[in-house]
Amino acid sequence: MKISERTKDIVGLLKQNNAASVEELAKALFVSPATIRRDLTEMEKAGIVRRTHGGVIYVEKSDEISIYLRQAKNPDEKNMVAFIAAQHLPDFHTAFIDNSSTCLTLCEKISLRNKTVITNGLQIALAVSQQDNVSVILPGGEVRYNTAAVYGSLTSRMLESFRYDLAIVSCAAVDANGTYESTLEAMETKKIAMEHAKKRVLLFDRTKTDTTAAYRAADLEYYDLIITNASNKEVEPLKKLDRNIKITNF
Repeated sequence: MKISERTKDIVGLLKQNNAASVEELAKALFVSPATIRRDLTEMEKAGIVRRTHGGVIYVEKSDEISIYLRQAKNPDEKNMVAFIAAQHLPDFHTAFIDNSSTCLTLCEKISLRNKTVITNGLQIALAVSQQDNVSVILPGGEVRYNTAAVYGSLTSRMLESFRYDLAIVSCAAVDANGTYESTLEAMETKKIAMEHAKKRVLLFDRTKTDTTAAYRAADLEYYDLIITNASNKEVEPLKKLDRNIKITNF
């Protein structure tokens, strides 16, 4: 799904009231009801909204946010984090890379030639497979269109059968007590991969310090390297952990 400016505007309007009619959205955005209905059909397929009789409800409050929205949100922030990470990643041959939009941005900026990448992200698998001489492994599991990822018990069992030089993950939220995910499945998938990795790298942009999520994934001390573009003030609690944190204030 391609995220247009109108899609973002629809989400913004729904966030204000949680629901709206087709006519209300059409009037607010100066387009026809037929155009709004087409947009809503695509948004419903992506799991962003739920259609009702004559209208739509915003449904992103309790589930993991759609990968399509995450890609369109704060792209400059993700680019900065990916730029830093590309310069400071440890050497590795085999890596687990999660299905986050930040990790997708990173994969588009680094060479993975002669590497083996295991990922539960469909878009990451496709992006990485376009590079020369890279082995990409996508575990089995239930495919989720909303997040463009595979999850479930089969995914977990397959991830447990690998050993990784590096686990590269992002998070839905972070604070001094650790990292958090929006769904139990996302939390469990990342924990399994990190448990089987020699080193663990956390990537997050500054917006993740000002949000919350329900499922705690790991202590900050658990990560060998934390890479972020958050300000010194925002990462002050992390500095006390004496970890190798790469920070930029672009």
